[in-house]
Amino acid sequence: MTSRRFLNEERIHQIQQRRETMSNDVILEMEGIRKTFPGVVALDGVQLAVRRGTVHSLMGENGAGKSTLMKVLIGMYVPDEGTVRLNGNVVTFTDTRDGLAAGISMIHQELSPVPEMTVAENIWLGREPRGAFGLVDHKLMVRKTQELLDTWDLDINPRAQMKNLTVARQQMVEIAKAISYEAQIIIMDEPTSAIPEREVAHLHGMIKRLTDSGVAIIYITHKMDEVFKISDDITIFRDGKYVATKAAADLTRDKLIEMMVGRELTDLFPKLEAEIGEVVLSVRNLNRGKLVRDVSFDVRKGEILGFAGLMGAGRTEVLETIFGIEPADSGEIAIHGKPVKIREPKDAIKNNVGLLTEDRKLNGIMGVLSVRDNMIVAALPKYSPNGFLQLGRIAQDCDEQRTAMRVKTPSLNQLIKNLSGGNQQKALIARWLLTLPDILMIDEPTRGIDVGAKSEIHRLMSLLAQQGKAIIMVSSELPEVLGMSDRILVMHEGRISGEVPRAEANQERIMHFATGGDAAAAA
Repeated sequence: MTSRRFLNEERIHQIQQRRETMSNDVILEMEGIRKTFPGVVALDGVQLAVRRGTVHSLMGENGAGKSTLMKVLIGMYVPDEGTVRLNGNVVTFTDTRDGLAAGISMIHQELSPVPEMTVAENIWLGREPRGAFGLVDHKLMVRKTQELLDTWDLDINPRAQMKNLTVARQQMVEIAKAISYEAQIIIMDEPTSAIPEREVAHLHGMIKRLTDSGVAIIYITHKMDEVFKISDDITIFRDGKYVATKAAADLTRDKLIEMMVGRELTDLFPKLEAEIGEVVLSVRNLNRGKLVRDVSFDVRKGEILGFAGLMGAGRTEVLETIFGIEPADSGEIAIHGKPVKIREPKDAIKNNVGLLTEDRKLNGIMGVLSVRDNMIVAALPKYSPNGFLQLGRIAQDCDEQRTAMRVKTPSLNQLIKNLSGGNQQKALIARWLLTLPDILMIDEPTRGIDVGAKSEIHRLMSLLAQQGKAIIMVSSELPEVLGMSDRILVMHEGRISGEVPRAEANQERIMHFATGGDAAAAA
């Protein structure tokens, strides 16, 4: 018995020693990496060293070069200069197949599933198991998928079509796909931007299992709490240049932000006082299936009305119904006291309503068009009163919006897909301002953008409220809701479960209503 216990303890000691060795073993070195695009130096001689069995977070504002460096690593981009070493050996990747073959997989920030295919087909796309005569063995593919999902405790049907899954579940499928390559390095670019807190905790548990087995995780996120919760090391980039690499334990939140933005960021929520005037928008008894149930509220001139709630509570659906993306089953909408019928988005635009959508890539930007074209698209009738576009007026107004919004771009002719997420978002705000809206609805205004750009977006929202715009903001980030809202409506299962004025708002009260609690208990 004593001998067996000693052997067990000796074995445990050996495992611990091996893990310590793995943790100090540099698996990846990138030195002097330079990458340019027309008019832009995306990476300017940057470096990165990642240790085996650790979580290494990349931090920096949008446009700092984090995602570009990772695309160089997996072979999506070929660097103009620099060296990549994997396990001490110099490697050159000319496409993503090279990266995958070398044991590097990536979960991209922008999801790109094949919607008509099943979960199993998406996971094994391009490497499907084959049976007789080289045909795809669908039964084996489903079985392998089920085994993979079971191993990582993911309750997803392998036969479900991707288009029928929520964005959160699609994200978990992408994560499972990346793991299925059995890579020695997994890059995770904003993996939790679209998943609820329960799934975030699940992912963090998966990451712990992976690093315990020696896998290195390169992690990109704008969520500060998440960075300090899971990171071993942090590398900071700014404007395409390397700033520093630090142990996470040696950094504070404020110091990290200062290194990211190159200055002290003292006010993330610059809420300016605005005169709140008459009611601009009235919604009464709005219904749309099970997603929007008997919703009623008012929004006033100069007010920022925040919508809070858990994922699936119906917040986005309320905005989409008001904007006419999906018609209401019943209910009334009045603007400036006048009843209006909104059956499609053009009806909303005619009534001076704008909507900044939740998903920039899916239904926001038009990536193959220029920044100018993206800005002007919703206001085209205004610039073509006689059927001919007033190009001079368009150029002048777009340039004024570029300056006012502080959109960083070499030119308005630049493709909008080449801008950072924060600058894309500011260009989309400019799109709606060019329609001269009285009511601006903003869904997840700062999702997937860096801390500096968040402050800029918040500043713009405050300025617009001061100018008399009525603003409705949906956000899944409670600090944002609390920091920017004059009044907060909380939704639960398609209904408004509570209303909280700014002076009485706190996270506990919001979460009470978000989980279905009653007003009496929250008082």
